[in-house]
Parts: sequence; C-alpha cells; structure tokens
Amino acid sequence: MSDAVARLATAFDRERRLASGPLIEVAIAVKAAVVAGAEGPLLVFDDATGAVIDLDLRGSRADIAVRLAAAPGEPPGPPRGRGRPRLGVVAREVTLAPRHWEWLAAQPGGASAALRRLVEEARRSSGPKDRVRLGQEAAYRFMAAMAGDLPGFEEATRALFAKDRLRFERHVAQWPDDVSAYATKLAEPAWT
Repeated sequence: MSDAVARLATAFDRERRLASGPLIEVAIAVKAAVVAGAEGPLLVFDDATGAVIDLDLRGSRADIAVRLAAAPGEPPGPPRGRGRPRLGVVAREVTLAPRHWEWLAAQPGGASAALRRLVEEARRSSGPKDRVRLGQEAAYRFMAAMAGDLPGFEEATRALFAKDRLRFERHVAQWPDDVSAYATKLAEPAWT
C-alpha cells in the first residue's frame, strides 16, 4: 500500500465526523455516504496538514486505490524518469547564484550530498519551531474550511497563533463536538 493510500485522513458530513483512518478507508466511507444520500457537504481533511483532499470516487475500491496511489498530475503506474526510486530520491530544479554552485561543488560528495547535509541540519535545528508552525497551519486550514462562520472563529484563530491554549479551547468549545475535537487535535503540536 502506498503512502498516499495509507496517509491518515478524516471526513466530515457537514459538522459530523464521518470517518477517520487511512485515506483509502476514509474514501470508501465517503463513497458509501454519497451512495446512501448524504446531504453534505462532504469534506475530507489530511490529518497531517489540515488541507482538504479532493477525491475521485468513481469505480470500485481498487479503482479508487489506484488513483490515490498515483502522483498528482501523473497517470497511475510505475514511476518513470530519472532519480533513484528505491531511495525515494526526487530530481527537482534548484536555482542558485554561481558562487553558491562553486561552494557546493567544492564540498565532499558534491552538490547533492552537501544540500542533503544542509537540509538535515536545518531540520534538526528548527524541528521544534517547525512542529509548532505546522500544527498552527494545519489547525487553521481546517478551522477556515469548517468553522469560518461559527461563533468564536476569529478569537480561536488569534489564540491559536498566540499559543494561548486555554483561550483557544474556550472558543472552540462553542462549536459542534466533532469540529471542536478535530480542531483541538490538529492544534496539539502548536502548544509544545
């Protein structure tokens, strides 16, 4: 099972949590709700980012799984092109000034190895700060989609970015239980 199919997601039918778990299971639950005549709107959120996930629910479970496993914009099937697929290496373009390329070329292992080391060092040193920021962003994305019209939205948002957990929880407590619980779950990294 690919990472895309197994990534965790949560679906809502209006303000009621419909399903949570691996994306393929959530997609199947959403399809069943559509077939059963759910009034909606039905929204699916990525549990890591709080972003809405668009799903193509046509066909069988296998058809849905194949589409979920395909990279966005690419046809389903094995990856093609350059890179080192077994290692998960992806080729992308990097634009740097000539002096940066000269410095990278002089590093042990070449430019790619030096860039990997720099990225890993940056990830280690900024990890806690990044977790807080990513938690805030995930909670905000969800809140904007599901709670933008609910009472206390602006105050909850201010409290989220001010890292004021008690004030945040006080405002989201006014919301429907499932919306409040999921917003609180997504915001958890913002408090550490």
